[in-house]
Order: sequence, then structure tokens, then C-alpha cells
Amino acid sequence: MMGQPLEGVRVVDLTTGIAGGYATKLLADAGAEVWKIEAPEGDELRAWSASGRSFDAAGDGVLFRYLHTSKRAAALDLESAAGRDAVLGLYAGAALVFEGFAPGRIDALGLGFSALSRRNPRASLLQLSPFGQRSPWSQRLSNDFTLQAWSGSTRGRGRDGMPPLAVGCELSEWMSGTYLALGGLAALRRADLCGRGDALDVSQLEAIAPTFGNCGTLWGHFSGIWDLPMSEDVPSIEPTRDGWVGFCIFTPQQWKDFSLLIERPDLGSDPTLCHMMARHARRDEIRKIVRGVTRRKTTAEVLELCEALRVPAAPIGNGETLPAIDHFAERGSFVGNPRGGFAQPRIPYESSAWPRRAFAPAATLAEARAAGAEAVRGAGLAWQSEPHAVEPGALAGSAAPLAGLRVLDLTAFWAGPYGCFALACLGADVIHVESIQRPDGMRFGTTVTPQTDRWWEYGPTFHASNTGKRGITLDLTRPEGVELLLQLVAKSDVLVENYSPRVLGNFGLSWERFQQVNPGLTLVRMPAFGLGGPWRDRVGFAQTMEQVSGIAWLTSYPASAGEAAGPLTPRAASDPLAGLHAAFAALLAVRHRIRSGRGCQVESIMVETSLAVAAEQVCEYSATGELLRGDANRGPRAAPQGLYRCEGVALDGSPRWLAISVRSDAQWQALARAIGSEAWAHGARFASLAARRAAHDEIDAAIEAWSRGHAVREAAELLLAAGVPAAEAIGTRRPHELEPLAKCDFFETVEHALHGGLPVAAMPLRFGRRPARWFERAAPMLGEHNAEVLRELLGLGVERLAELEREGILGTRPRGL
Repeated sequence: MMGQPLEGVRVVDLTTGIAGGYATKLLADAGAEVWKIEAPEGDELRAWSASGRSFDAAGDGVLFRYLHTSKRAAALDLESAAGRDAVLGLYAGAALVFEGFAPGRIDALGLGFSALSRRNPRASLLQLSPFGQRSPWSQRLSNDFTLQAWSGSTRGRGRDGMPPLAVGCELSEWMSGTYLALGGLAALRRADLCGRGDALDVSQLEAIAPTFGNCGTLWGHFSGIWDLPMSEDVPSIEPTRDGWVGFCIFTPQQWKDFSLLIERPDLGSDPTLCHMMARHARRDEIRKIVRGVTRRKTTAEVLELCEALRVPAAPIGNGETLPAIDHFAERGSFVGNPRGGFAQPRIPYESSAWPRRAFAPAATLAEARAAGAEAVRGAGLAWQSEPHAVEPGALAGSAAPLAGLRVLDLTAFWAGPYGCFALACLGADVIHVESIQRPDGMRFGTTVTPQTDRWWEYGPTFHASNTGKRGITLDLTRPEGVELLLQLVAKSDVLVENYSPRVLGNFGLSWERFQQVNPGLTLVRMPAFGLGGPWRDRVGFAQTMEQVSGIAWLTSYPASAGEAAGPLTPRAASDPLAGLHAAFAALLAVRHRIRSGRGCQVESIMVETSLAVAAEQVCEYSATGELLRGDANRGPRAAPQGLYRCEGVALDGSPRWLAISVRSDAQWQALARAIGSEAWAHGARFASLAARRAAHDEIDAAIEAWSRGHAVREAAELLLAAGVPAAEAIGTRRPHELEPLAKCDFFETVEHALHGGLPVAAMPLRFGRRPARWFERAAPMLGEHNAEVLRELLGLGVERLAELEREGILGTRPRGL
């Protein structure tokens, strides 16, 4: 095996918090030499522990140690000329620099892109901010909780009689960090090919608006319904005799099988209940039946039945139970942290060409200060840049980063297609491969009835994750289809598939066979639970990943909620999160091929990407024995934090909700003054986060007494102007109406032959040398590019194409409708 694909790549990390820390962790895990630059007093995350008890002897919490394994660190005062000069010295040998200051701040420090380019023209600067560097909201306060409210995600999630619920574990930070890391690899590739770096602007709101809201703008466009009521899946997470179990029922067959589990086969024969919305309308009736069965059985007994019936289901994992789950224990999904020994998730992908990097301990603050002092003295700064992977001039400086890369996309539903969509947005020629016998299942998540002409072309999520691609059909159950695929493999760089593990072999295909055809191919496999282990052949969807990984556990109503208490499936972002991790792993493998001349197989495990972002609860429990729990919209990092009713009601009759999240004493003082409680602002009673958490009910009542007298947007603007992170919990499908998204090109109108203009969300990665984010084509209709692709790449003539269509190898209409 060769070394790590990013060996020799130097990265400077000027960020604080989770998003930047996770982005650079992904790079460090792949072999990059990451230098974390922090203030002399240390990164604020060092002093953070969700339990308050997980600090080591050096004073660092487990989350910091998890995010900063295998990195070096230097403590530097960027307010001083000496500190800034030391950073500029680091710039000279760096390929990538990450920063997360308030927009404009890094330029004011003299450390922005122009300064970086003077020191190192090949280096790229990646800038993370809540709304974008040039956004009209660029200076607004925000955090994970308020960003979720602005995205439209929060208002659609919840249980009857309770306020809507934000997703736990600060998921927007992890999602933003994943995009940021992918942008770093894209910038690195283009710099290798053209010899010039770039500045990338990454907006956290853009990162979560389409992913947390399941492409809501397109659903609104197709359906004309822009405001959905708060809801959850039926069935979803249900109580058992000894805990909780999660279900995910999508297809009519799954509902029919589930009806056997709940001992009501008559419900499986009711065609109206095959659709989730119909089941939600009868939720009280169905939940009573379901819970009458699940409460009689243990979680293990329910899961055994589900496996026999092939019903997607999972235990509800948490910080205590996850490492002991048989599948994760057998696969070694958790490893010991090198400094402290607590359990943490391993790297969520595996390559046949390089080993997983062994984690090295995060630097202590004392070590960072020593390194910072050396840097100020000028020691250790004479880095040599890695040689170009490809000679400069192979790619124009303004070209898309992945121009010239061809990807065969054999994925379906959302996770795999979204990962390949990211590659298409970055410039790859992505060919989506389906069959008329089994089209991409997301085509059938449609907004029209089967009486509509070509109704399978109306799937909003399909359009959102396949725009920019070409589309062909091949029947891979027949030798002719397999042979055509292999011919395409010979002319491609990457193949991505997310079939269940046994399917590729059923087609007579394998990594070895692909290698014979194209030794330089990258094969990315995206099994739900991995290619081995007890759960290898289980069916898994995004909801399943959220249920088992602990994301659902932290998205929960407390016991005080009565019948509504318990974990809630977030329906958040596990699909695109898995897709982005797979795209990241694919680009690592492409880089490996450039360096070695050989392709490789990569296994990017869907559930392990969810484990990676929900890691804090496992780290905390392993270190302290304290189990983190969801507490509605309250969280350990902020108080007060919640949703508060405002004047009036929304179009769907639900309350107007104001999101507030106070993380500092200064923000608390500003809030107290804004709501007319001046005495609270300076009194000792609420002077700490712990004191405010203890008095949360009292504070909530005072906030809502104030908020009910204000329109929600007015209240949010008043608080933001006062210095309080606040937001309107907007309609589930309305993020495109927000000023920072409406006044930029993030939602692009793409012309589709059947539908006309469609508003499709782009990647939240804006390249300075390629400022426009445009799509070259709409999402493909079924088999739309059969002739184009097979003529262009394989030289097939008109007669042969017609013959293949007569035989059903190709086609443009699903079989068996």
C-alpha cells in the first residue's frame, strides 16, 4: 500500500469551533499536515465539555481532542505584528488555508487572499461564514440553532402539542465542515492542474437550506404548497418494552411487510396507507396499533422480526449503547482516542490502496504555545511545497476544478446521487445510470398522480440531486447491458454505486473485473452498513442512520412532554452528508491515482458518516459515564435557547415562532435589556450559563410575554440589532425568499425540456476565479442521453441503438407501470 493521499500537503487552520475543526480533521485523517493556529489563551473549544466533566489533565475537553487528532498546533496572537508575520511564514509552504473570522476581518489583519497569493500563488483560501462573505447579512449574529430556523428545517419537525424541534448535535456545523473539506480538495486539484490557488466562499446557510429541508424550494415549485405543517413520519420511533426502536417505511411493499409485524395485514392491503401523508393523517389510529405491539416486545425482539420481514429498522443508539452494538463492535467502528483513551468513531471510509491513518494525539495548549513561540522566532517555517501532481497548464485557472473527470453514477435515491451531484457541480462529466426495469427510486417521490404524462419526471428530490448530469439506461441483469457498462468503465475515471452489497456481484461485477477493464478506475461503494458485519445486508435509509447513530437520541422531547416524550427522527441530512463524504473519498482516490498511476476501491460507509458527526455523545459517555440527552430545543451550550410564540399565525394556522439562542453573557445582557428586564442584565442571579439553564422556565415565560406582542420578523430584527442571535422559523419550503439567498445565484433557474424553469440549489462553494455557479444542463429525463453518450463514448450507430431499445437494454419509459 502507498502512503496517505494527502501526504506532503500542508494546511493552515485559522478557524475555531466545530465546522472548521471537522473540515481540517477530514484532511488530517487523509495524511495532510494540518497546523491549527489558535489564540494564546487557546481555542474556545478546549474549554468546552457538554457534561462539564470530560477535561483531561491539560484542561482540554473530549470534543476538542476528537476534532484535532493528528494535527499540529501553534498559539499566536494575531493582534500582534509578530503573530501575523509567523502566520505569513506558514503561508509560504501551505496548500490550503481555512478561516472563519467575521467577513472582512482576515483582510483587516493583512492575512487575506491577496497576502496569501503573494507568499504562495498556488495556495487557496477557504472562508467559512454563516451567510457568505458578500451577503447582505454578512455581519449578522447566528449559530447552529438560529441557522436551522432560517433554513426552514425546524418548523416542519415535531409532535402534536409540542413546539417544532431543531436537530440535535449541532448538525449544521458538521454539514458545513464536510462541504468545506470537499471544497478544499477541489481547490487543491485545480491548483495542481493550473498552478494557481483560489479563494472559496462557503456559506453555512447555503449548506443547510437544501439539505436539511429536503430540497424544499423545488417541492414547493412542483406542488404549489410552500408551507407544510409540523409532522413526523408514521411509523417512526416507537417505544418498546425496554427502550425505543426506529422504523423507516417508504415503499408500498415495506408498508405491507410492516403490517405483518404489527399483526394487521388488512392495513397493508389498504392502498391509501401506502403514502406517508395518508398515514400521517391517520397517525393517532396507527400509532395506537403500532405501540400496542412494540410495547409488548423488547427492542431486540422487534428488530429480529424486522430483519425477517426486511423492514428497515434500527435501535435508537446513544452515547452509552453505540460502541456495544454488535455490528459496530465487530467492524471496529469505534477506536480509542490517542490522548485519553475514550471511544471515538474511526475514519468513515476505507481504501484498498492506503490504510486508515492511525490517530495521533491532539496538541496540548502548552505544546501549541511552544510551537507558537518558535514560529515567532522564525524557526521551522522554511517549508517546501509538494511538487505539482500534474504539470501546470493542464487546466485553465478559471476552469471548474473537476473539468476533464468522468464519473459513472450507479446510485439511487438521495445519498449517492447527491454525492455525484456535488462532483457534477464541481465540473465532472457525471453520467447517471438507471434501467427501465428499475429506475432511480427517487423518481417516484413525485408531486403528481400516475395519470399525468411521464409522471416519473416530476420528482423534486430527483431534480435537486441530478441536475448537471447526463442520464442513460442499461439493464445490468443482462450480459449486453453489463458489456456496455464495462465499455463505459474503460473510458471513465470514477464509478460510484450504492446498491446493497450483494447486488454488484449479482450482476457479475466486482472490483477485480473493473480493474481488468480500467486499472486507473476509482470505485466508490456506499453500503448503508458496510461490506461486512452482521448488518451487511440490512436495508438502510437516512432515517435509519439518524436513528441508530445517536442523532435522533439528541433530537428529543423530555419526559415532561408526556405522551410526546422521546426521540424524534430528524429527517435532516444523513443522505447528503453520506453523499458528500463519498465525494470527498472519491477525490482522495483520484489524487492517489495521479500520484501512483493506479486506481483503487473505496468503501464509504453511510452509517459511519453519521457516527462521525454525532461523536460527542460517545466521547463524553466513554470519558465520564455521563449520558447526554435531548431536551427539546434547549441545549448545553446556550441558555436561554428555544422557540417562542409571536403575534399572529402562519398560513397553515400554526404559530409564528421566534428562535433565540444565547451563548454568552454579553448576549444575555442584550436580550434582558431588549425584553424590558434591565434588572436581569446586570444582576448576579443569571450571571452564568449554568444559572440561566437552571432558571430556563422562568426566563422562557418572560421572553414569550414579550414576543407575543411582536410580529416574528420584527422581533428577530430587534434582537439581532441588539446583539442577540435570533431568527424567524420560516416556512419549510421558503428559504429561497430570504434576502441572502434571493439576492445571489444560489438558487439557479435551470431550463428543463418538460418543466421549463426550475429553481435548483447549487453547491455552497463559490470560487473566486470562477464566480458564477451555473448548471450546464437540467436533470436528465429517463434515458434522455442514451444516444448521445453511447455514440460519443462507444461509437454505437443508429441501428445498434434501435436494436438495444427493442431488446429493452435501453429505453425511456419505466417497465411494468
